Parts: sequence; structure tokens; C-alpha cells
Amino acid sequence: MSTSLPPLDVHPNSVGLGAEIRGIDLRELTDESFNQVYSAWLDHSVLLFRGQQLTDEQLISFSRRFGELDLAPIQENGRRFVDGFPELYIVSNVIENGEAIGSLGSGEAVWHTDMSYLPEPPKASILYALEIPPSGGNTEFMDMFGLYESLPAQLKERLRGLRIKHDGTYNSGGYVRHGVTATDDPRTSPGTFHPLVCKHPETGRPGLYLGRRRNAYIEGLELAASEALLDEIWSYTNQKQLAWHNVWKVGDLVLWDNRSTMHRRDSFDAGHRRVMHRTQIKGQTPPSA
Repeated sequence: MSTSLPPLDVHPNSVGLGAEIRGIDLRELTDESFNQVYSAWLDHSVLLFRGQQLTDEQLISFSRRFGELDLAPIQENGRRFVDGFPELYIVSNVIENGEAIGSLGSGEAVWHTDMSYLPEPPKASILYALEIPPSGGNTEFMDMFGLYESLPAQLKERLRGLRIKHDGTYNSGGYVRHGVTATDDPRTSPGTFHPLVCKHPETGRPGLYLGRRRNAYIEGLELAASEALLDEIWSYTNQKQLAWHNVWKVGDLVLWDNRSTMHRRDSFDAGHRRVMHRTQIKGQTPPSA
């Protein structure tokens, strides 16, 4: 008699990016169920699991099923680790004893790809909601496969073989990264060049790999030409049919493919608490399409 589990209860979002997986407790995930989750993640790029009740240990344990974890980056205040959990990064506006417990504050976080200024950016990020403000602070995701496919053929051809610098000066909240001297000259700012059009290493699909707009620079071009081309590319990111918003609830866990999406965050009232715990799965140098 077959012991195969029934298929996941997958509810794709109307825009074609992302899906909610219902009726699943991530604390009790069998290997067969995890394989289904992994397959759904590759299909939809972003997965939402509501109503989870995870300890930090359980969040890390679930995250490790996707691969080796990165250590959390250093926060703006110079702190790096949650005590006992070096893989956890706190995204929060909360101040305790005069010190921020996490990063990014309460302002808008602009479109970005996590840690793309590194030579080997994480392949996935997981964000788990512990405290949520009554409004605002929603996270929006963009389909980078769809964005590439939407470009005119002539522009696609122009982007072939180009590399773009992913800036390491500022984080997505606009804060200067710890230990970095601020500069707004993209030719000399810290960062890493990656292919502008990348091939997903598991699905083979081509997609744009933009990182973030500030201090971006296209290798080999005069600065004015680089700025003009980047402005043209970014003009296509306002297509609502390529983006999906998650309105957070406590207990939400969102897993996204860092290789095929960008994301941003709405601002929210600084007088309300927002506390999220994030993990990231190690990746590799993005391959050129």
C-alpha cells in the first residue's frame, strides 16, 4: 500500500508570483512534505505559511533543510548576533535600553535583493513575524523572471553579457553598513559585479539581477551611460502584474528565492513595534544567462 502524502494545499497568488501553503505545521515536516515544499518554492519563488508557532531553534532547523545557513550580517549599531543564534538577524524598529534590537527601523525599505553585494549571495531568505504593527510594514515581492521577459527584444539583446555592480555601501533601509565609509560614486563604492541577466541554477530560467538602484553601476560604461541604461531598466519595475504584497500577520513565515525576486517594505508608524527574525541560506556566484 502506498504511503505517499496528499499533495500540498497550494494557493497561488493572482499575479502569478508567490503562493500560500495552507494546513501545514513547519515543526512537523516530513522529508516527503519538505520535498513538496521545495518543489513549490521553485515553482512560485515566494511561499507564505500562516499561523506558525516556531521557536528560534525550530526556525533555524527548518531553514537548514534548504542548505547551510549564512551568519547574520552586522547591524548598523555594530551588533551581529542574537545571543546563542548567530544565524538569526533581527529586523525591527524596537529600542530597548536606548539601543536598537534590530535593523532597518520603521522607514521604507527600497527594492533590493538580499546581500547581493557579496560574491556569493544567499539563495534564499526566510522571514518570520513575531510582532506586527496594526498597519504598514507590508512586504512586496517582484518576479525577476517576468520582469526580464517583459523587456523589449532590443533591450534584452543590449543587456546580454553586461555586468552590474551591486553596492555594499547602504542597506535597504538607507543606512550605511557597519564599517563602511559612505560614498555615492558607484564607480568607487564597495560591492561586487554580477551578471545583469542571470540563469537560475536550478530551473535554468533567465531573469534580471538588479540588486538595488542606489550606487548601481554597469561595468565598462561611462557613468552617464550607465545611469541612463539603469534608469531605462528600472522603468519597467512599476508593472503591478509582476508584484505581490504580503500583509503580515503574527505567525507568518515567508520564504523567498533570492535569485529570482526582489522585495521592498512599506514604512510604518515608529510608535508601534515590529519584530521579525530572518535566516538566510547560503548561495553561489550567480551564473550568467
